[in-house]
Amino acid sequence: MNTFVRSLPALALLAAAGLAAPPAARAGDGLLIQRVQQERGLNLPARGLSMAQVEQRYGTPQRKLSPRGGDSRRHPPINRWEYPTFIVYFEHSHVIHAVLNTPAGNNTHPATVN
Repeated sequence: MNTFVRSLPALALLAAAGLAAPPAARAGDGLLIQRVQQERGLNLPARGLSMAQVEQRYGTPQRKLSPRGGDSRRHPPINRWEYPTFIVYFEHSHVIHAVLNTPAGNNTHPATVN
């Protein structure tokens, strides 16, 4: 018998287990989905833009934090730029991720470069 066909009952059990998750877990997922939808609606820097392109399109960031990593090929330098409403992460000099700034204000970092 085909391996895929034999694994169908196991896949069905896994799917059913996901649907039977406790309500608290599903509520947390809703908040994450809401945050992702909010980020998609914003004009955040796209993956792959260079630092120069980000600065040209969005202006000078409030803070440019000191790079982290860079000690090996497996740990490339990561830079973080903070804008009033979002944060941009760069690997070397290109955007890898942009996220909304958290309202809790916990994005401060002591190694700030002005």
